[in-house]
Amino acid sequence: MKRFSVILFLTFLFVSCSTPKKGNVTISCNIKGLKKGTVYLQKIKDTVLVNIDSVLIDGNSEFILQSQVIEPEIHYLYLDKNDGAQYNDRIDFFAEPGEITITTTLSDFEKDVKVTGGKNQMKYLEYKKMLKRFDERNLRLIKEDFEANKQKDDEKLMENDKAYKKLLRQKYLYTINFAIFNKKLEVAPYVTLNEIYDANIKYLDTIAKSLSPRVKKSLYGKQLIKYIADRKIQEEVIRKKSDSLN
Repeated sequence: MKRFSVILFLTFLFVSCSTPKKGNVTISCNIKGLKKGTVYLQKIKDTVLVNIDSVLIDGNSEFILQSQVIEPEIHYLYLDKNDGAQYNDRIDFFAEPGEITITTTLSDFEKDVKVTGGKNQMKYLEYKKMLKRFDERNLRLIKEDFEANKQKDDEKLMENDKAYKKLLRQKYLYTINFAIFNKKLEVAPYVTLNEIYDANIKYLDTIAKSLSPRVKKSLYGKQLIKYIADRKIQEEVIRKKSDSLN
């Protein structure tokens, strides 16, 4: 799980907020097969995952949620089925002013989801589709590694190690190119922070410098710029310590 996802699912606290009466984002949802349960609309506010709207489902699987946003921002649709699992059944999507439609099923809440929305959401879906291909190829390598270990096939293990490193480079290059190509959208700094935060600092710097002035001032743009600055300081401290030991 990636850096921001780990922080989100392991350390964020849930804080309930009052349901907004009006919002500039209207989310029309349909969870096919859902008869009873509670659905929450959530987002990150000051490093805390908060509930900004909710609806109690009692027979009708169609419902509307609302949010008020200043700029495009990741939101989460969370289904509480009272199954004891706190962090599953959650869908992430870009919310921006206007209409958003989300359809999915109760049986496979996360995999069956279809989201239509603004420009950032369209590009985010494009990115996630490609990411899924990388993940599937990585899963195949894991399975091959498992079999190679059982057979004590060192040659195959070395081959898979090279294939994994190549796959990782491809994923990072794709993300870098994706971010630069979509420099005018908030999705660019978001996927950079979420997927390749540990990339070489020069590549992160290239992405940050390529962002449009508006995106640089956005929530995720400012987070990326700050993260890069902090990493540069950390790496300089490490370099000085290393020099002092030589």
